[in-house]
Amino acid sequence: MAVNTSPEVPLPVGEVSRLIGRWIDRLGAVWVEGQITQLSRRPGAGVVFLTLRDPSHDISVSVTCYRQVFDAVADVVGEGARVVVLAKPEWYAPRGQLSLRAAEIRPVGVGELLARLEQLKKSLAAEGLFAADRKKPLPFLPQLIGLVCGRASAAERDVLENARHRWPAVRFEVRNVPVQGVHAVPQVVQAVKELDARDDVDVIVVARGGGSVEDLLPFSDEELIRTVAACRTPVVSAIGHEPDTPLLDLVADLRASTPTDAAKKVVPDVGEELARVRMLRDRGRRCAHSLLEREERGLAHALARPVMERPHRMLDEREEQVEALLGRARRTLGHLLDRAESELTHTHARVVALSPAATLRRGYAVLQKEDGHVVRDPAEVTEGEPLRARVAAGEFAVRVDVGGDE
Repeated sequence: MAVNTSPEVPLPVGEVSRLIGRWIDRLGAVWVEGQITQLSRRPGAGVVFLTLRDPSHDISVSVTCYRQVFDAVADVVGEGARVVVLAKPEWYAPRGQLSLRAAEIRPVGVGELLARLEQLKKSLAAEGLFAADRKKPLPFLPQLIGLVCGRASAAERDVLENARHRWPAVRFEVRNVPVQGVHAVPQVVQAVKELDARDDVDVIVVARGGGSVEDLLPFSDEELIRTVAACRTPVVSAIGHEPDTPLLDLVADLRASTPTDAAKKVVPDVGEELARVRMLRDRGRRCAHSLLEREERGLAHALARPVMERPHRMLDEREEQVEALLGRARRTLGHLLDRAESELTHTHARVVALSPAATLRRGYAVLQKEDGHVVRDPAEVTEGEPLRARVAAGEFAVRVDVGGDE
C-alpha cells in the first residue's frame, strides 16, 4: 500500500528499509538465470557467496547458498559459468542490500552437458576403464594403420601426409564416417569394431579436427568408450586441439593432442631412425676399437712378463723336480724290493723245512689208497688191497701183505 510522505513528514531510513523488506518477503522463490562473475568459498564456512550478473545488462545481484547446495555442482560450475538458480529474494535491512538465497543451482547449456559428462566420467573411472594398467603399448613400426575420420577432412589429410612424410612405406586402412551429428556414434563404433577384427591392423587412430563442445560430444559417448576399452588393438585418440578432452582421450591407449601429433606418435621418422642407426654403429665401432686396444695392451703386458720371455724356464725347473722325485722313488722302491726279497727268502726256507717233500727226501714214503686217502693205521687196509707209494723221486704201486712184518 502507498505511504503518505512529505518534506515535512518524511520517513526515517530504517522505516523505508523495513517497508521494502516486508514487500520483498511477500515474493516467493523464483528461477533466475545469469553468469557467475565472483565466487567465494571461504574455508570452514558453511555458506558460499556468489555474484550473479545479467549477461545482457550491467546489473548484478548477490547470491548466497549453503555449501552442500553448491557442492552438488562444484565440479562443473565456476566463475564465468552460466547457471539457473532457484532462489528466494532477501532484504538485509541494516545495509539496505538485496540478495538471493539459493536453494538449487543448475548449469545452463554447455554447463549442463559438462555436468552429465562429468558424471559419466566418474562412473566409467570407477569401473577402471581409464586405469593406466589397461593401456596397451603401440608397436614400434606398424605395418598397417587403421584410420577412422571424416571424409576428405583436414584430420585425414594431416594424419596421412605427416605419417607418409615420416615413413613413406606406411600403409593405411581408412574408414570415413560422420564425426558429428546423430549418425556419428554408431558409424564410428562400427568402424572401430571392423578395424579391430582385422589381424593385419596393428593400431587404430580415431581423428577429428577441433570444434565446440557439442560437436565433440560423440567422442564422449558411453557406447564408443566401452567399444574402445574392449579393443584388442591399440587405439590412439586424436580429437580436436590441445585443450579439447573428450572421454575418448581417457580410455584410449594413447592420447594425441592433434591429428598431426598422432601421426608423429604412431609412425617413427625414417630420418631419425637412420641417424640413430648411424650413431649406434659409430658407438659400436668405438666400443670395438676400445676393446681391441685394451686387449692389445693386456697382451703386451702379459708378453713382457719373464715367464713369457723364457717359457722353458718353468719346464726346466719342473724337470729337475721330476728327476729328484723319480730318483727318490727308485731308491724307495729298491729298498722295498730288497726287504721283500729278504723276507721271501726266509719264508721260503721255512716252507722248505716244513714241506712233506723234504721228509720224503730223507727216505720216507706216503701210502695212499686209490681214492687218495692217506694210510695212517695198518687197520685201515686189507689183505691184497692195492696202494700207491709216494716217495721223493715219484710214486709206484704196492699191494698189502698182512703176513709181512709191521
